[in-house]
Amino acid sequence: MTPEEIILEYYPRGSKACEILMRHGEQVAEKSLEIAGRLSHLSPDLDFIREAAMLHDIGIFMTKAPGIGCFGEHAYLCHGYLGRQLLDSLGLPAHGLVAERHTGAGITKANILDQGLPLPCRDMVPETLEETIICVADKFFSKSPGKEHMEKSREIIFNELADIDVTHARRFSQWADRLIPSPA
Repeated sequence: MTPEEIILEYYPRGSKACEILMRHGEQVAEKSLEIAGRLSHLSPDLDFIREAAMLHDIGIFMTKAPGIGCFGEHAYLCHGYLGRQLLDSLGLPAHGLVAERHTGAGITKANILDQGLPLPCRDMVPETLEETIICVADKFFSKSPGKEHMEKSREIIFNELADIDVTHARRFSQWADRLIPSPA
């Protein structure tokens, strides 16, 4: 099954959530492949990156996010681990890890405990090159109506992440510095 076919199993074609998820997945896939293209010496798996980037937010339909057409039971923050469960059940555990680990700049077990987050108590931070690329690329795009067509700057992303937790902002900056050359 293609990522698009998997998405259509859970999102009605033409629904607001489906359109937002598909557009966002395509944006993240394109940015991820652009980043990976500069890292050919590290041999990133381009087919996997495209598939996993398209599916990284598959769990949003299970969350309460009416602004993007999602009317589930869980807090939006839970979409990563819920997406992992769904993708694991489809026999796509590596794709599931991307879904779980892309939120913020990864979420640590310490973050979960210190902030009382409604998440399983484990580290959910990208570990592989492909997971890191997708996590970084995801931060450049919003799913929010009115903001979904513009690419954010690294400075805006840093500030948004710092508002959540400065460790997320720092981790993102370290990854971005390593993966994306600064414009001259």
